[in-house]
Amino acid sequence: MTRRIFIGDIQGCREELERLLAVLRFDPAKDALEPVGDFVNRGPDSLGTLRLLKSLGAGGVLGNHDLHLLAARRGERQMKPGDTLTQVLEAPDCEELLAWLRERPFIKTWPGIILVHAGLSPAWTDPVRELSGLNPDVRHPSIDIATRLRWCDEMGRMPKPETDPPISPGYRPWHEHVQGRFKETIVFGHWARPGLVKRPGFRGLDSGCVWGGRLTAWVAEDDTFASVAAARQYAPF
Repeated sequence: MTRRIFIGDIQGCREELERLLAVLRFDPAKDALEPVGDFVNRGPDSLGTLRLLKSLGAGGVLGNHDLHLLAARRGERQMKPGDTLTQVLEAPDCEELLAWLRERPFIKTWPGIILVHAGLSPAWTDPVRELSGLNPDVRHPSIDIATRLRWCDEMGRMPKPETDPPISPGYRPWHEHVQGRFKETIVFGHWARPGLVKRPGFRGLDSGCVWGGRLTAWVAEDDTFASVAAARQYAPF
């Protein structure tokens, strides 16, 4: 049986990814690997992570840190303290890896499942229409929502500044706004603070590996979870 294995935010934690795949007995000939985005950054081996995922034929969607890497390569964004992207940008296969990364969409769907990095706006009636065909090299309001959303109001507007929790009142976690609106289970990452989300209609998989937490996978076919502990804390939380 082919398994769809969804992996939470990896963020360059290649060692933990390899250990998790071993726990899952991942078989690239049979299983589909679907990371929730944020393949890279803050962890110790973004380059090795991209090379491994590409070699395994991974699918997945783009996250905000992946977009940060692409923008840095274009010279449109400065590196931040704590970024661990230099090894990718200086690698001999950088262009090949970034071309592969750029092919990841912002949303993927299967019967009964929607995959997105951060969340869906409560203002959207058709998330696939909102997010299909968008260029990762061009900023777009829908991309911002799909890759950065945590808190929002009933119209999907995010707080400014995007603090967690918001400074201003009137905002709720995005999934509370869309509870019951979609028949599919929404698989997402991006938000480590609440921990794993295992509620009806939602599977939130960012368990904070890069912060010293765990790297988590959800297997859709039998609704089971697997995780491994981070070798250490790679970034301050």
